[in-house]
Amino acid sequence: MSSPRICVLRAPGTNCDLETAHAFELAGGQADRVHLFRLLENPDLLSDYQILCVPGGFSYGDDIGAGVIFSRQLRGQLNDAMRQFLSADKLVLGICNGFQVILKAGLLMRRGVEDAETDGSRFEDQVTLTWNNSGRYTDRWVRLKTTSSNSVFLQGMDEFEVPIAHAEGRIAVTEDSVLQQLRDNSQISLCYWSDAAAARAAESGDPTNIGILPEPENPNGSIANIAGLSDATGRVLGLMPHPERFLFATQHPQWTRNGMRGEGQGLQLFRNAVGYFD
Repeated sequence: MSSPRICVLRAPGTNCDLETAHAFELAGGQADRVHLFRLLENPDLLSDYQILCVPGGFSYGDDIGAGVIFSRQLRGQLNDAMRQFLSADKLVLGICNGFQVILKAGLLMRRGVEDAETDGSRFEDQVTLTWNNSGRYTDRWVRLKTTSSNSVFLQGMDEFEVPIAHAEGRIAVTEDSVLQQLRDNSQISLCYWSDAAAARAAESGDPTNIGILPEPENPNGSIANIAGLSDATGRVLGLMPHPERFLFATQHPQWTRNGMRGEGQGLQLFRNAVGYFD
């Protein structure tokens, strides 16, 4: 079987497309960096790919909000193409700004790809990514815990470290019932983690229900310490951390102290995506 093709969709202001495409190539895929304008001219191009990835950066300068303009193009002119893409057995990944884009485009809705009302309101109106509690851009390494077995991208990944770099990465929800629905649907895929979090989870039995960790363990104040969300099928994943920035052990700031060699922990996420089509 030929390697799956990956569309790394970039827009004005995207700046993580090169390393994201490289990650998919290292994982055995065939990655193309495709400009949004090309897809707007010919939406049928998307049908040539098995994986769509919206990488990080500052699309359109985040002028009216992180990922807002990009997201409106996905759910506007490209709405039919996106519906067709997700109605097939294909994958979507959004990293950092890409997470903001796919969330606001409605691709993480509980009932999948339908652009329809859910419980009286849209998913992207119930769950949002907003400013870090600190009010500042934060760039650091974080420890993550996979909290759902549902995601295609996170199979075999329990705890791992990757860097973050964002100012609007805090997950907020409109009400407690929405958070509980995310838990019930196994959509909370990743949480910020620490030894203290593990101890709390051992007591509560639910790693998504241990209270909000303090900084720097939870670097932005996300409710339930959420670092990543998936759709109900597990074929769409959005996460704020950057797995494409930890492809090699030598990228870790403590690689010499910890005697790290070989691959970085982030590469497994891309291997899982490519391996889905074996």
